[in-house]
Amino acid sequence: MFDAPDIEKHSSEAKYTDSVTKYVLIYICILLLAGLQFLIARQHISTAGMVRRMLLIAIAEAGLAIMFFMHLWAEKRGFLLFIVLITGFVLLTMQNSWTDSFRIRYGVPGGHPVTTSTTPSSTAP
Repeated sequence: MFDAPDIEKHSSEAKYTDSVTKYVLIYICILLLAGLQFLIARQHISTAGMVRRMLLIAIAEAGLAIMFFMHLWAEKRGFLLFIVLITGFVLLTMQNSWTDSFRIRYGVPGGHPVTTSTTPSSTAP
């Protein structure tokens, strides 16, 4: 039914033929990347530099987990490209909603903050 390379063909259920060693090595790599994130968090670097480093490591961790533990690497390359493009599209379109965050605070899209005047009123005696 499926042509994934790690699934036995003439069987009613999926029986993965990969060794456990491969998954343990991937798990260790993810643990090492998490440790690297901890070390980066303890460094005294700029916020922008830390965000860039953490984001790159998090993308690598997520990529390993998705590709191996969710068996996405066994799928056809066209499907993998489709998933990457759709995920990128969703992440890029989420960025447009962030600019609308002031609507909740100020009541209207593009609203400006209400400022109070500190000057004395002209109607006071």
